[in-house]
Amino acid sequence: MKHETPPNVRHMPIVSKDERHQLNGHKSCVLWFTGLSGSGKSTLALEVEHELFKRHMHSYVLDGDNLRLGLNQGLGFSQQDRSENVRRIGEAARLFADAGLIVLVAAISPYRADRERVRSFFSEDEFIEIYVKCPLGECERRDPKGLYKKARAGKIHDFTGISSVYEAPGQPEILIASDRQTPKESVRLILDYLRDNGCL
Repeated sequence: MKHETPPNVRHMPIVSKDERHQLNGHKSCVLWFTGLSGSGKSTLALEVEHELFKRHMHSYVLDGDNLRLGLNQGLGFSQQDRSENVRRIGEAARLFADAGLIVLVAAISPYRADRERVRSFFSEDEFIEIYVKCPLGECERRDPKGLYKKARAGKIHDFTGISSVYEAPGQPEILIASDRQTPKESVRLILDYLRDNGCL
């Protein structure tokens, strides 16, 4: 006898997202920081979160490196695994946003199609792509984790920017030139965007 897998059924909430927004005093949204390793994504996400916290706003950082220690443990760096990594992060961000939080995602997310798929999870004004642009040479100079040095020595394969492609966003909502703008200037630019677009 063949056993069929029971269909998944979505349970509808009693408390709506709008009601959570009203309780929190602000809308939810997803700030998706993308860029090369060492460009400053995590630094900016944490600084923005700190500023939001000081304003009594509910937020949380989903850092790509941290997620690979748990939720995405076991995924490698093939194109397929990278895509699945981004999909899982996007699904987690969707849950946090549904809970009414401002979600800050810091992840290389090198493929444009993967980022656009995640964008489709959200309403038009809910997903904010932030391209932390930094020349490869500057990222290599910074090399906070020593990864570029290992990649150049052939000790790390499929490393974004060296032996694996990074597809830059075409029209991000926010562009940060982290080799020319200070973290303080960049945070101010992001907060101004959130205020001007009704997220704060």
